[in-house]
Amino acid sequence: MKKLLIAIVALGLIGFVAWKIWGGKADQPAEEKQQPLTVTEHSGAFNQSFHRFLTAYFDLKDALVTSDTGKASAAALRLATTADSLQINEIKGDSTGAIKLTAKDYAGTIAGSARAVAGEKDLKAKRKEFKMIAESMYVIIQTVRYDGQKVYWQYCPMAFDNQGAYWVSQNREVFNPYFGDEMLHCGSVEDSLDFSRR
Repeated sequence: MKKLLIAIVALGLIGFVAWKIWGGKADQPAEEKQQPLTVTEHSGAFNQSFHRFLTAYFDLKDALVTSDTGKASAAALRLATTADSLQINEIKGDSTGAIKLTAKDYAGTIAGSARAVAGEKDLKAKRKEFKMIAESMYVIIQTVRYDGQKVYWQYCPMAFDNQGAYWVSQNREVFNPYFGDEMLHCGSVEDSLDFSRR
């Protein structure tokens, strides 16, 4: 009986070794895929400049929620200024420069659109230009992985004659910048970004 047990163990060991040599390739880790670029930390200068940038964006969004064209124009000018002064060179962990380049492009788009919002007299035209700002803001937050606060990606399906439009909000509760008090809570939360939990 003892010899039979030793023979079974030996066969099992031989089988395991053979499987590892010839058949265990599926168990080996696949060739590592290139990981997306990520920022592992931010400098204090970058965080402060991005916080000012995001605050100006929220001021613009809130002015559109209240349908205040004067406040919207003033907030749009602040947003353009903060976009232009964003400390993109302070982004850390970007070995290829792709994150900085992408962030610079989107900051430029936001600055240009914010100036256009400030120049528009009509509330509907301001809201139309804000749509591009909101979409660019969502991308830049994802790109730089800003970890200063959680933000929400919200959507109104009825904006612009049912074409729909998105915006970034600091609150989970929906306050619609495309309709203001006409349809204040029309919309839904589609996503959230929270890079503080890396």
